[in-house]
Amino acid sequence: MRTSSPVAESAVAHQVRVTSDALVVELEDGRVVSVPLDWYPRLAEGAPAERRRWELIGPGIGIRWPDLDEDISVEALLFGQGSNESQASLRRWRASRQRPAKKPLQPTSRDKRRAGPSRRVRAARG
Repeated sequence: MRTSSPVAESAVAHQVRVTSDALVVELEDGRVVSVPLDWYPRLAEGAPAERRRWELIGPGIGIRWPDLDEDISVEALLFGQGSNESQASLRRWRASRQRPAKKPLQPTSRDKRRAGPSRRVRAARG
């Protein structure tokens, strides 16, 4: 079992940049950590606008990209650890990005049967 080092525990992110080939994280203590973007396939495949939309996790112990469903801890960056996502999980994520955005869901035939027959109201003839 690996335990955190005091250096990693005290490191918190302050600023984040994603370039065309690197993830660059500035820490509050002045260090700058830069790792190859290929270490994180979701970031590498994300659009520039998705890469720019990040938020700190807690006091800066990690970074989250909500549009890409990617979380990276500062500790992992300091230890030189890339994504540990399985290939199957990455394939599912890629497939989910292929769906048309904001397309309304259509009821299934099963849902239509549950709703029952629609009843039309007839106007009374007089």
